[in-house]
Amino acid sequence: MDNITIARLLDETAALLEIDAADPFRIRSYRRAAEAVEQQTTQLSTLVAEPKQLLAIPGIGKGMAANIVELVATGTMPLRTELLTKYKPTMLELLRLPGMGPKTVALVWSALQVADIDGLEAAAKAGHLTKLPRMGEKFTTKLLKGIEDYRKNSSRFRVDQAHDHAEKISALIRAFPGIETITPAGSLRRGRETVGDLDLLVTGPACEPDVVAAAVEHVATLPLIDKLLARGQNKVSFTLRNNLQVDVRLLPRASYGAALQYFTGSKMHNVALRQRAIKRGLTLSEYALLRLEDNKIIASESEEAIYNALDLDYIPPELRENGGELEAAATHALPQLITLADIRGDLHMHTDATDGRDTIRQMAEAALARGLAYIAITDHSKNLAMTNGLDDARALVHIQRIREVDAELNDKYEGRIRVLAGIEVDILAEGQLDLDDSALAQMDIVIASVHSRFDQPIEQMTDRILRAIENPHTRILGHPTGRKVLSREAYAVHIDQILKRAAELGVAVEHNASPARADLNDLNLRLAKQHGCRITVNTDAHATEELDQMRYGITQLRRAWLTPADLLNTQPTAAALLTQLRPKP
Repeated sequence: MDNITIARLLDETAALLEIDAADPFRIRSYRRAAEAVEQQTTQLSTLVAEPKQLLAIPGIGKGMAANIVELVATGTMPLRTELLTKYKPTMLELLRLPGMGPKTVALVWSALQVADIDGLEAAAKAGHLTKLPRMGEKFTTKLLKGIEDYRKNSSRFRVDQAHDHAEKISALIRAFPGIETITPAGSLRRGRETVGDLDLLVTGPACEPDVVAAAVEHVATLPLIDKLLARGQNKVSFTLRNNLQVDVRLLPRASYGAALQYFTGSKMHNVALRQRAIKRGLTLSEYALLRLEDNKIIASESEEAIYNALDLDYIPPELRENGGELEAAATHALPQLITLADIRGDLHMHTDATDGRDTIRQMAEAALARGLAYIAITDHSKNLAMTNGLDDARALVHIQRIREVDAELNDKYEGRIRVLAGIEVDILAEGQLDLDDSALAQMDIVIASVHSRFDQPIEQMTDRILRAIENPHTRILGHPTGRKVLSREAYAVHIDQILKRAAELGVAVEHNASPARADLNDLNLRLAKQHGCRITVNTDAHATEELDQMRYGITQLRRAWLTPADLLNTQPTAAALLTQLRPKP
C-alpha cells in the first residue's frame, strides 16, 4: 500500500461522496488528504504504527489518519466499501462528461442502472435519457458530443496541469545529491495548449555514466509513480495516477544541449534542422552535432551552440513548429518575442461582487506585488445569473466602489497601481449587450463576451458578435471563440470576419491567458496581427493566485510570434493604455 495507491483511494472516495450528495466539506477533506499524501516522500505505510506522525502532515486530521491506517491494514476502509456497494467504480468516469454532475450520475444510475460510459452512450442513443427529468433531446445531443470529445481527449492534459506535474516530479528528483538541472522538453517546453506525455531531461554530476545507476534507482522509486513502464541505463518511464506518461532521461553535461534540442522537437522542426545539417556535411542527433567526415563533435553542450553552428540564430522553443522559423533565423529576422516582464496591466478579472473570491483591493494589491501598474475590474453582467451578475443599478454602485478603491490605493502607493472600472458584459442571443448604454458609458473598460447559446448556426453567431462590437461602448471582445481546452469546442463563427471588423472599428481582441481557455489560440492570434487588430492578454482571474496565469498567455503569444509592440497592455501606464483603446463615444 504505497502513497500513490492511498492517494488514489482517497480521491476516488471523494468522487463517490459527490455522487452520494454528501457534505461538500467532507468531500473537500478527502481531496485535500489525497493531495497531501501524494506529496509525501516518506511512505505512509511506515508511519501507521505512530499515528502522531500522520497528524503532522498538513491536511491529515484524526479521522483521515484513521482512514489511512485502515487502508494500509486492509486495502480499503468502511466508507469506501459502503459507497462501492451502493455504486460502481466506473461511475466516477461519468463525472468527467458535460452535464453529468453528481446528481445526474446518481439519477441515471437509479433510473437505468447505467454505470459506465458505454452504457450511458447506448442509453442516450436509444432515447432512454429523454424520459428522465431535465434530459431532453438537446441534453442528449450535447452528451453524445461530450462522450466523443472525451474519448478523443482523455489521453491529453492541459499545459498548466502538465506543468504542475513536472514541478512536483522535479522537486522529488532534486532530492537526490548531484542533480543540477531538470528541464521539461517536448510539447510542454514548446508551450502547446495540451500535452500527451511529459519529457524531463536531467543533468548534473549524478548523471555521468559511471555513477548514473544510483540516480536512476532514485527516479524509479519516486512516490508519485503509479506504474513503472521501463527502466534503462539512463532512462525511466512511468505513469502517474491520472495515466500521464512521464519519461525521465538522465544525461551527462556533454550531451545535454543536443538532447534538449532533440527532445523538445517538434518533429518537423527537427527534420528540417537535420536536413540543414546534412547540406553542411554534418549530422545531428540527440547526442551531438557531428562532422560526417571524421565524427568530430561540433556542438553538443548547448542548444545555442548547435543552432549557431548551423548558421542560425537561436530559435526559442515556442517557435519550433516548422512554420518559417528556420528561414527567419538564417536571415536574422526572428522577432524579439514578448516576455512576462513586458506586461504592465491586466484588463479582465472578477471580484467577490460577482463570482470572484477576493475584493477589489486584494486583486489590486496582488497585481502590484506582481509588478503590474494597472488593472481593470470587470465583473459579470446580470445575464449570468449563476455568477450573481450585476444589473444596471448594481453596476453603477460597483463603479463607484472601484473608483474609491483606486483613489485610496493611488494615495497609498503613490500611483504605482491604478484600478480601472469595467464590466464583462454578456453578448445576448441577438447581439445586444446585457446592460444599458447609459451604464456602459460610465465604464473605462467594456469587455463583450459570449457566455450562452453556443449552439447557434455559424452565420447567426457571426452576426451576433459583429452586432456586439458595433456597439460604440465595446472596447474589447472577450475570449472570441468561446472554447474551453479539452472540454468545449469553439462555437461556429467566421473568425476571419470578426477580426477584420474588429480591426476596422478599433475594438481590441482578447487572448484569455487562462489555460482552460487560451482563446484566441496561437493561429488566430497570428491572423489577428495580420489584420491589424489591437490585442490584449488578460488572465480572467477569479482569485488573486489566478493572476499568475498570465505566464500561460505569454507562452501562446510567443507561439504566435508576437512582440511587445503587438500588445496593448504593454503600455507603461493606465493613461497610455486608454489612449490606445477604441475611443469612448
